Amino acid sequence: MTDTNTTAAKSASKARTAKAKAAPAGVAFPDFEAFALPKMEVPAAFREVSEQGIENAREAYAKVKAAAEGATDLMEDTFETSRQGVVEFNHKAVDAAKTNTDATFNFIKDFMSVKTLAEAIELQSTFARQQFDTLSAQTKEMQELATKLGTDVSAPVKEAVEKSFKDLKVN
Repeated sequence: MTDTNTTAAKSASKARTAKAKAAPAGVAFPDFEAFALPKMEVPAAFREVSEQGIENAREAYAKVKAAAEGATDLMEDTFETSRQGVVEFNHKAVDAAKTNTDATFNFIKDFMSVKTLAEAIELQSTFARQQFDTLSAQTKEMQELATKLGTDVSAPVKEAVEKSFKDLKVN
């Protein structure tokens, strides 16, 4: 008797599966009328409004995507400019340190060979004057380089902001 019950259960299961497969698409519960969606026509005006809304959303997405890509490119360019400027600034600083160190070692070497107090004072005065002039020139050069770096980094950002405000005024 269990074979008969098992066979009947399998047949009933296959019948339900066949009914479910034969159900129209979009009907979640084909056997229950309470859950069936009524068949109705979507008004043309509603369809047009929906399509226009989708088209507007696509256009807005395209604009946002383009703006995000532009901002990313701007940031990449700004970081690269900053990196190059900082590398150049660091090279100048190392060169200045090397120049000053070499001058100090030369001064010490010359100072060790001094024979009189007058020579020592003269050598010290000359060294101090030269170092002051050298440091003044190095400071001016570093300041100019830092100003250039600031301008180079901020110029693309400034242009992008001005363009954005111009675009906002147009729209």
